[in-house]
Amino acid sequence: MKISQGQFEKGIVVGNNFDKYGSSNPIVRVIMRGFYGALDGLVHKIKPSSIHEVGCGEGYWTVRWAGEGIDVRGSDFSSKVIDIAKQNANARGVDPHIFSSRSIYDLRPERDAADLVVCCEVLEHLEDPRAALNVLRNISESYVILSVPREPIWCALNMARGKYVRSLGNTPGHIQHWTSRAFVGLVSEYFEVLEVRRPLPWTMLLARARK
Repeated sequence: MKISQGQFEKGIVVGNNFDKYGSSNPIVRVIMRGFYGALDGLVHKIKPSSIHEVGCGEGYWTVRWAGEGIDVRGSDFSSKVIDIAKQNANARGVDPHIFSSRSIYDLRPERDAADLVVCCEVLEHLEDPRAALNVLRNISESYVILSVPREPIWCALNMARGKYVRSLGNTPGHIQHWTSRAFVGLVSEYFEVLEVRRPLPWTMLLARARK
């Protein structure tokens, strides 16, 4: 799978800095296994009729769900990363037209609604996460799955492995920071939180929109 490797677009880091999906590092593999298990478990639990992955990056999950026969689409503000997602789709025999380049703030119910909206590792990059949550509420027909880095554990783990030391472990592009409690509190203003999972080092929520 191709990744962006920390490319910038409009001054913003897009996609993934390194290939966490294909990493051979045993620690990374254990951590990612926890994330996979949490996200897969929630998706299979609710059995959505359709999925819109908002902030899909290089398309790993969108392509994977398409391969499972789910009606799925992916969007991201970055045209660069969407080009990579389309290449990844082509390489796996998936229709690349399921991907589109659009800002989260520009999504509309009449065009972008889905039974399940997935928005993982996106909100921490946004200047206005409240506006984004309002958009996600409007395009969700039933459920949302949201995840963000769990602070201060995320930064502490980066420091422990000698990464981003000058920024005290903060990953490039992360401008929002939440503890699990703070994130649940924020999301609860827009959604009914149904389940909280904490695969180290993330907070992941399954929620239902408050209309």
